[in-house]
Amino acid sequence: MTEFDAAEVAVQAALDAGARYADVRVMHRRYESMAARNGEVEALTQDESIGLGVRALVGSSWGFHAVPDVSDAAARDAGRRAARIAAASARVPGPPVDLVPSTPTTASWASPCEVDPLGVSLAAKGDLLVDATRTMVDHGADLTEGLYQVWDTTKWFVSSEGHRIDQHIRECGGGISATSIGDGETQRRSWPSYRGQYGTTGWELVDSLDLTAHAARIAEESRALLTAPLCPAGETDLILGGEQLALQIHESVGHAIELDRILGWEAAFAGTSWLDLDRLGSLRYGSDLMNITIDPTIPGALGSFGYDDEGSPAVRRDAVREGRWVGVLAGRDSAAVAGLDHGGSVRADGWARLPMVRMTNVGLEPGPHTLEEIVAATDEGVLMDINRSWSIDDKRLNFQFGCEVGWEIRNGRRGRMVRNPTYTGIGPQFWRSMDMLSSEIVPWGTPNCGKGQPGQVGHTGHPAAPARFRGVRVGVRA
Repeated sequence: MTEFDAAEVAVQAALDAGARYADVRVMHRRYESMAARNGEVEALTQDESIGLGVRALVGSSWGFHAVPDVSDAAARDAGRRAARIAAASARVPGPPVDLVPSTPTTASWASPCEVDPLGVSLAAKGDLLVDATRTMVDHGADLTEGLYQVWDTTKWFVSSEGHRIDQHIRECGGGISATSIGDGETQRRSWPSYRGQYGTTGWELVDSLDLTAHAARIAEESRALLTAPLCPAGETDLILGGEQLALQIHESVGHAIELDRILGWEAAFAGTSWLDLDRLGSLRYGSDLMNITIDPTIPGALGSFGYDDEGSPAVRRDAVREGRWVGVLAGRDSAAVAGLDHGGSVRADGWARLPMVRMTNVGLEPGPHTLEEIVAATDEGVLMDINRSWSIDDKRLNFQFGCEVGWEIRNGRRGRMVRNPTYTGIGPQFWRSMDMLSSEIVPWGTPNCGKGQPGQVGHTGHPAAPARFRGVRVGVRA
């Protein structure tokens, strides 16, 4: 019995049990990670799972049931149970649930991959992390860490409307960090990001990070930060590095434009959104330089796929165009409620979880400047890079971020390094103050986006580049 056979059996069982619509995801996933600390491999994880998850729609209610078994009997039982759960929920009248149209598709898709991450030997991977972490110790860091992660996922999707889609998605990435400990002070530097860099691609991504080549520098910077002056406090021009701006996009744009949050469906746990659908198409979100797209078609970016978990094809759409809010992340049901004509942003983190609205690749289009030009045009300010902490309210409006490192900018030149740099703001005011944006876009990957009850961990991408924001409050007042 093939995976497609199991999915079709489950769909039919749900229909026979009273569902007016049903879809099934069979997923087989292999996961591998390794961590090293101070020149020694500390942990190796290798997991594998396969299972089947069924969604069934009865009346105005969804039902979901999942099993770690793709046999005929298990698939039939899962389909029946999903329909029964939906029917039980439908006993309480609710608003009608419709789905925006989706053209039935038969298709296959695979992410680009030059070097199979699971084909690289454990010895080679271990040597990479050991060498990098040992180099950081040799250059003065007290605690050094290295990590890689690999996900190899195959999905089979079948719906009662006629979809039949399989996808093979390989994701991987990694990074290193150095921590130095002083008298009442601890400082960390990371490369290329506080969590590493990730994408839907092969081991060639990890090779391109050249972890060992950056190990000495970040160790020395972590040590230097112990005696660096504190970030000055006050209002000034702020230049953000691309990695930090990626997280800024994730927290203050990506989550805010999730349609289920806007509709209040996630209020119990994840929160809501400050955005109001009545202002879609008219709200001024940011400056004219703010052009943000929802684009799961970017080759190699972590939020890329061929089809989402409702069978909707990957399509590039605008979220913000020349500063104006014009688009949302949606699923077929939430889009129908909002009167929109598309879904395309629904995924689950495994076969045992109900698919929900998730970010894909949500990020900026390139600007007209370079980082050097931005610095040269700044009379006084602070350049901050690499995230260290984040805090944002449940409407995704008021925020405060901390970065690993900062540099004072004076008269168009980068000056002394400063420690514990922080900045705070209100989303639309902050984005409206962006007046310079680099063309040096990197599709940063976030492999740890949490959402939902039960919790799910999503993989998202955020194209970003250095940018300048005027009159931002930085530092902490004494």
